[in-house]
Parts: sequence; structure tokens; C-alpha cells
Amino acid sequence: MIELEGVPELIDPVMVAAFEGWNDAGDAASAAVAHLDREWKGEVFAALDAEDYYDFQVNRPTVWLDGGVRKITWPTTRLSVVRIGGEKPRDLVLVRGIEPSMRWRSFCNELLGFAHELGVEMVVILGALLGDTPHTRPVPVSGVTSDPDLARTMDLEETRYEGPTGIVGILQEACTHAGVPAVSLWAAVPHYVSQPPNPKATLALLNRLEDLIDLRIPLGELPEDARAWQLGVDQLAAEDSEVAEYVQTLEEARDTAELPEASGEAIAREFERYLRRRDPGQGPGPGPGVATEGGDTSYLRDGPGERTRPPKPQQPGPEAVPGADAGPDGGADAGPGRSSDAGEEPDGDDAEE
Repeated sequence: MIELEGVPELIDPVMVAAFEGWNDAGDAASAAVAHLDREWKGEVFAALDAEDYYDFQVNRPTVWLDGGVRKITWPTTRLSVVRIGGEKPRDLVLVRGIEPSMRWRSFCNELLGFAHELGVEMVVILGALLGDTPHTRPVPVSGVTSDPDLARTMDLEETRYEGPTGIVGILQEACTHAGVPAVSLWAAVPHYVSQPPNPKATLALLNRLEDLIDLRIPLGELPEDARAWQLGVDQLAAEDSEVAEYVQTLEEARDTAELPEASGEAIAREFERYLRRRDPGQGPGPGPGVATEGGDTSYLRDGPGERTRPPKPQQPGPEAVPGADAGPDGGADAGPGRSSDAGEEPDGDDAEE
């Protein structure tokens, strides 16, 4: 039963979701939702029953001390709501949890029940996967949907993926079948630096989300963290000439593939984002929802000379994200940093319970 006592009537709400595990390379997606929750001081109003969806031998509860009293935190999925002020206020419903171990159809139906009760207008699901992409270039982020009309009106790709999928793909298809507009945003994480965190990928997801829902997102220290992450990888890469040669190959392939885009839509999007952050008359005003000024992202476009090469991934990549790794070879418990799927188009009835 869904209890929504204490939740105010929401204004143009959008649900933004991310799940740790198989769909969350480098913890980039879950970190993005955590950033939104932290910056806008989200208030948790619901949590799914952990025993309904999780295998505690796969995702174990943790014990901690609170003033000398032992307490247990159970792995689950929590929902919080944030109100973004300004001239055009709106609300976000944030969903953050762990990919469920079982009963995926029931899991999606419960989330859609919340979305219906709250009047959610669109669901945006964030994901991250491993790919053949160099750390010195902007993180590729692909926006995909199963809705042809939504793909056309919001300049998204209509998913054509076939293969193993995770909860991101299942939830997107559940939204489609329920008539709820849904979009998945996928960031490609370099497979040779898959360990979390990856603030550069998190920043790329937030920038794409900002463009998608026309919202100024406070970035805080994230741009500086992303810059420090890239410099750290540069230093590690400088120690191995073979690594540098491999990354140079990735850079050349990436630059050749994206040369036409670099002179068109990519530059236009970056300029629009710059204007939105610079002009106080655009987007939310002072107070909650104001982006931090001075977030220099030039380092996302021009990488330094040092480069890196760890071993190549074992599988080729899907079509949805340029340079992305192929379908994963693990299950729902593969854990963060494993290969993930992008732009899924699964059959909602195929999820194992």
C-alpha cells in the first residue's frame, strides 16, 4: 500500500532515478542522484520494503552505532522530493537505491504507483556503462527512449538495443507500457578507470539532465572534483608508454567519429548552457536550485597530453553510446563498475522474478 501522507501537491514533477550495481559503472549515475538530493536537501517520504526485493546475501545490511545503540540499515530504494524555487518553480521526485535481486515487475509497478499518485509528468533514469572512450575527452552521454514521439520532440534516440538488460531498461519499458513518458540517460565510463567514483561522468549526466528538463542544477564542487580526477588519471597514465599509445588510439578514433558534431549541435548545447548559467533571468532564481557560478568545464573539451591504457574490455560495445562496452556478462549482482547496458529495449515480461 502506498502512503503519501505529508507530501505536498507537487508542481510539474519529474521523477529522476538511479540504481547502484549493474547499470552504474563508476557509481556515476547513483552519485548524480545523490548530488541532487544533497544540493537541494531532499526529504525522504517513502522506502520500499527491502524484504520484497533484495537478497541479503548479495546486498547485505549494515550495522552501526547511534549514541551507543546498535542499529541496522537495510539495502532498499528510497524516494525523496525536492522543490526548486525561482520564477518557474517545479519539483523533482528522486529515486535512489540498489538494483533489486528479484520481483522486478512488482518493483517497477510500485515505483509507477508512486509516480501516478504524485502526478509525475516524466521519468528520467540515469545509468552508466563501461566503454572504449578516452578519459581525456568529454564523457559521451546518450539519451534514449522507447517513445517515437518523445524521441522526435526532445531530440533523443529511439532505442534499438537487443540483449541482456538491467533494471534501468525494465523500468523504462514499464513506463512506456503504462503511458508514462520515460527517458534513459547513459554515460560511457572509460573501462580502464572503472573504479568509483567518477565525478567527470557524474558531471556529464547532470549537464545532460539539465538540458533535458530545462533546469539549472547547482554543481557545487563537482567541476573541481572532475578536474582533479582527470589530472590524477593523467599522472597514472604518464608512467606507461604503452598506456599512452593505447589512449592516443582511442582519442583519434573518438575525434574522427565526432568531428561533424563538434562543429554543430555540441557547440550549440554548450553555448545554451553557458547562457542559462550566466543570465539570472533564465531558470530558477536565487535560493534553492541556483547553479554555482564559475563552473569552468573547458577541461572537458581539451585533454592534456598524457594518456593511459589498461587492458581492453572483453566484449564489444552496444550501438546506443559511442564507444560503449557491449552487453555485460554478469547478472544483477555484478556490482558497480561492471559493463552495463545502454538504450535497452527489452520485453518487460522477460525480467526474472
